[in-house]
Amino acid sequence: MEPFTKLITIDRGSPVPLYFQVAQQLQELIETGVLPPGTRLSNEIAMADGLGLSRPTVRQAMQHLVDKGLLARKRGVGTQVVTNRIRRQVELTSLHEDLERDGRRPRTEVLSLATVPADRDVAAALRVDEGADVVAVERLRFADDEPIALLRNHLPAGLLELTGEALTRNGLYQLIRRSGTDLRSATQTIGARRATAAEARLLDEARGATLLTMTRTAYDNSGNPVERGSHLYRASRYSFEMTVAAH
Repeated sequence: MEPFTKLITIDRGSPVPLYFQVAQQLQELIETGVLPPGTRLSNEIAMADGLGLSRPTVRQAMQHLVDKGLLARKRGVGTQVVTNRIRRQVELTSLHEDLERDGRRPRTEVLSLATVPADRDVAAALRVDEGADVVAVERLRFADDEPIALLRNHLPAGLLELTGEALTRNGLYQLIRRSGTDLRSATQTIGARRATAAEARLLDEARGATLLTMTRTAYDNSGNPVERGSHLYRASRYSFEMTVAAH
């Protein structure tokens, strides 16, 4: 029996469902650090025995916390407390810069780097003719060796020289600034959608898992578009934060 099960109290006379009593108390143990990130939990049968509950009740409690992004199920590993969620301020910075600032260790795998014809959306964002050459980059970004985001970016051809090695070591915005282009402003839209099978595989999520989306167009000092980004983030590990001021 897991030692932490002794910290969970079940009130069978309460109107609160049994699974929710377990989920709430487990969440408190996670958020207070009693169960730190990476902690492996015993299987549902052992937990049910320890708590004196049915296996379906324990399964429902665990699934509730998986859905909230506090637990993760991995084949061959079991159920674990997830690493701390990354909270990102909505600013004109790259994910690479944000991870370094938060003390996380970023790592990048460059999946593709090529010159391609601009489709209609990219052409409109970058103000080039549809079919014109643009540079397309696709990267998988890790934080402390855990996949966090799938980043797809398009840039006007000739803006700067990009190499896979440079993109592995630096954030895209860092490279743009080093080339002499100042980033002054951006427009962006944040949303959510379900992961495709390929996206889920890359991000180590279940097929159909919810992903956060961010589409951004960045502009230089003269108001010219210099980058179009279409990014996917794991909703279970990532969130955006913004400050709203009254006028």
